[in-house]
Amino acid sequence: MLGPLRILDRIDNIDVQTSRPVKASADPTDASHPPPPSPGKFAAPEATKASLRIPRARSPPPPILEMLKLSWNATTDHVKALAQCRFLDAPRPGLLPSRRRAVVSCYPASKAPSLAVVSDGLAWVEPGSGSLADRLRLGSLTEDGLSYKERFIVRCYEVGINKTATVETIANLLQEVGCNHAQSVGFSTDGFATTTTMRKMNLIWVTARMHIEIYKYPAWSDVVEIETWCQGEGRIGTRRDWILKDYANGQVIGRATSKWVMMNQETRRLQKVDDDVRDEYLIFCPRESRLAFPEENNGSLKKIAKLEDTAQYSRLGLIPRRADLDMNQHVNNVTYIGWVLESMPQEIIDSYELQTITLDYRRECQRNDVVDSLSSHEPDENLEAILQLNGTNGSAASPATEDYRQFLHLLRLSGDGLEINRGRTQWRKKPMR
Repeated sequence: MLGPLRILDRIDNIDVQTSRPVKASADPTDASHPPPPSPGKFAAPEATKASLRIPRARSPPPPILEMLKLSWNATTDHVKALAQCRFLDAPRPGLLPSRRRAVVSCYPASKAPSLAVVSDGLAWVEPGSGSLADRLRLGSLTEDGLSYKERFIVRCYEVGINKTATVETIANLLQEVGCNHAQSVGFSTDGFATTTTMRKMNLIWVTARMHIEIYKYPAWSDVVEIETWCQGEGRIGTRRDWILKDYANGQVIGRATSKWVMMNQETRRLQKVDDDVRDEYLIFCPRESRLAFPEENNGSLKKIAKLEDTAQYSRLGLIPRRADLDMNQHVNNVTYIGWVLESMPQEIIDSYELQTITLDYRRECQRNDVVDSLSSHEPDENLEAILQLNGTNGSAASPATEDYRQFLHLLRLSGDGLEINRGRTQWRKKPMR
């Protein structure tokens, strides 16, 4: 990462009006006879020059590119003076390095950084690009710019009764890396990850389905690397996929996929993806289909039957807390996961751990709504088929059925019974620790 301020050597010899380099003195190493600034030529203020430590080579002359550092206590005036420089024409031979791309960043401590980029002989300054969070965040776009990777350390408060990260922690990290990806490519940072056209048309993205599979839960202080990317999904929406890895050994510990649709923020009605919107975000998507779940008939594609009133387990009267509301003033997607698990029987929570969860979002939940959570055991057709081939016909328990459980879920409004969310979970026996 570049230092607090890096700028090309002899930056005071730049014509601000024409953006062309000014002819240097006959002897660039002679500090006692610098050329006087001509009218219209940029000359750094004396205070700025005093804060720049300019190395003077005795012999031979300095390298073709000198990086100068501005001390952290530089004033805003210093930065403003330097930020006036723009290199718009081909630079003088020997002034810039021969490599294709170099980056020069200029930022005071109190403002977002300005970024000067040198690429293919051109350079420019982009004031306000990036932030302190961008520089500290352990994430960035991949080399092709079509996906985003970020690393996270599991915190102690993100660990549950199993001494591993909870599924809510995993879901929050997926949401975080997705938002950071959208922000890194220039989408809106207001919580909706919207494009310019979407904001003009008052459109936002809303989640239609979320499918998460976790093969190994990370523990406290483990480092997880998450890669995410988005793609088109028909004419009515888009999809976002994730792959989770143990950063220590590169092992895939989870996968996830989601479907998103566009909704008018005022009418709350769904709307087809406009071609202009599609053009704005598809340039950041893989050119060919890339799926986190490429397998045929994988769990993310299975339909979820609606659970009727005769549920085996229930938890009634759940009320959204203020902390459950996100920046968009409705219940956050991750909160639904916690509500679904509230109606799970305790013996399953004690002996099993969640392996897969699929949620279909049907209705928004507001802060004053009261929610009922219903759950029932769902026989797995695949396991039943295996049992029949083994000659048991499902009449007796087997190790396969003992180590595996599957449930259907329903979240509904307590008053009128309107469906908020339906889901399916799959559970495996907890490993011996």
